Amino acid sequence: MQRFVITGREAGWRFDKYLKKLLPQASSGFLYKMLRKKNITLNQKKAAGNEVIARGDTVEVFFSEETYRKFSGNLPEVSEQEEAGRKREEEEEKNIEAAADGKISEAKTYQSYRRAYQKLKGISVIYEDENILVLNKPAGILSQKADKEDFSLNEWMIGYLLEKKEITEEELARFRPSVCNRLDRNTSGLMLCGKSVRGSQFLSEILRDRSVHKYYVTYVQGRVGQKAVLDGYLKKKEENNSSAIIDTFAYRQLILAEPEAEKEYKRIETVIKPLFYVEGKDCTKLEILLVTGKSHQIRAHLAGTGHPVLGDRKYGWRPAGKEEAVLKHQLLHACRVEFPVTEGEFAYLSGKCLTAPAPESWGVWLSF
Repeated sequence: MQRFVITGREAGWRFDKYLKKLLPQASSGFLYKMLRKKNITLNQKKAAGNEVIARGDTVEVFFSEETYRKFSGNLPEVSEQEEAGRKREEEEEKNIEAAADGKISEAKTYQSYRRAYQKLKGISVIYEDENILVLNKPAGILSQKADKEDFSLNEWMIGYLLEKKEITEEELARFRPSVCNRLDRNTSGLMLCGKSVRGSQFLSEILRDRSVHKYYVTYVQGRVGQKAVLDGYLKKKEENNSSAIIDTFAYRQLILAEPEAEKEYKRIETVIKPLFYVEGKDCTKLEILLVTGKSHQIRAHLAGTGHPVLGDRKYGWRPAGKEEAVLKHQLLHACRVEFPVTEGEFAYLSGKCLTAPAPESWGVWLSF
């Protein structure tokens, strides 16, 4: 018999989802059969699988050691000769698997977390508790990896938790903390990360219902005279990793002519507020409230108004003089997060405001 105690990080999951992480080689049908037969119990009682597990709950699995190893993915002990043969077969299978779909072994994955933590520089912790982690991402770092060899803030965050011994590799096999929002590689600023199941669920919920307010700061070309609410419809263009925006009138005309185009466009809303105009550089500093959150929304929306973000060559910014050498990426920074009024488990975050200053490198551009 194997016995497990639910940690605070795992609390909040459905029991059946937890079992699929615990016993990944077992089918759902088999797991439900074991629940019915009480070969798997929750708090020493028969369970249906739809229960929400809590910290301190106990899970007992009445399997033989061999059966448990089989369904958990751990192989039984074998002789050195058998072990060597098994390793050769495993390596061959891994190579085939990696060539087929880009997967890598768990061991290499855990190693990549630690390497990301050592390699990526400049990431800072703005806020942390047992459920959530808020990080300040520098420009030039991916939010999540695009290719299997990439290092991203997501890997750094898990490496950070491993380094602090807040999570173990065994726990990672059942639940992996993750970033809950995304920033473009060359956009800096605040990122929300879930350290526990409940933390991830809470952050995903407030991001989905837009009750958390996300503010950005940027410099754009030209003079922006007044506050404005920009709306429209955005379409992601996968072929060149960009987004196109059309206004509401154009969108309505389009779907009248091509009804199937409706599913390609998402409604967007961006609130811009000018802070001050920089006379010598013909640019305006803006504060932006991102109401919706679509790919490249701020950059494409501002470019559509004739005021592209400084440094953003993809969306129409063209350098003049020394700017070519100084501005290597867009000046866009997620500067502030305001949590909604909240009751219950996360009431301690109710109305909380977190901030991150703009990168010091911006001062270099302003000073020349």
